[in-house]
Amino acid sequence: MAAERVWTLPNILTLARIALSPVIALLPFIEGWTPKLIAFVVFLAAAISDIYDGRLARERKEITDLGKILDPLADKLLLFATLVPIYWITHYRMRTYEIPWWGSVPLWVALLLVGREVLMTVLRQVAKRRGVVIAAAGAGKLKTIVQDIFIGATIAWFAWKDLTATFGWHRGWLGELWDRFHGIVVAVTLATAVLLTVYSLGVYLYRYRRLFAGGQPHGAPGDGT
Repeated sequence: MAAERVWTLPNILTLARIALSPVIALLPFIEGWTPKLIAFVVFLAAAISDIYDGRLARERKEITDLGKILDPLADKLLLFATLVPIYWITHYRMRTYEIPWWGSVPLWVALLLVGREVLMTVLRQVAKRRGVVIAAAGAGKLKTIVQDIFIGATIAWFAWKDLTATFGWHRGWLGELWDRFHGIVVAVTLATAVLLTVYSLGVYLYRYRRLFAGGQPHGAPGDGT
């Protein structure tokens, strides 16, 4: 029996996402707008790779057991690596990086976003042992998109605040307009991500409720969050 190929393009993209997670986590803590802007660009690249690695694996017929393990791991690491600096910076440097309407990211929000992913991982493992594959729901996919927009916009918000402090761009009408618009995007996507997190989790729990009773829910093959 031929050995499974490990160094496929999708797996390399996933491994790159894992390797970039600590970089994204550390850069926002460095003073100045440049590290934060780099963190935004790196996160953008990582988020895009998350979209294409699974698609490439299916199109190139390079779905591997290693990829099935690494992809969800990479997703969790990237989420954790971005939420930690976002939570810390908005809490302990709130005067500089205050999020409109929210002030800082509440602890319960950070725990909700991370906890949902952990719970879904457990649920998928339980389902897998019973021969059921939990397919990605539309609400889950939308949640991921909005969540990524929030994370990217927030990291960019940190860079913008440092830029305005350095160059005084917020003093002009254009700077004030962008500051207001950017802040609203961060605040709204955070609120939307929270709502979709709760809603999508409820959808999964209801759809696969028979798992908890030992039954066989109707599940279609698929992946995703």
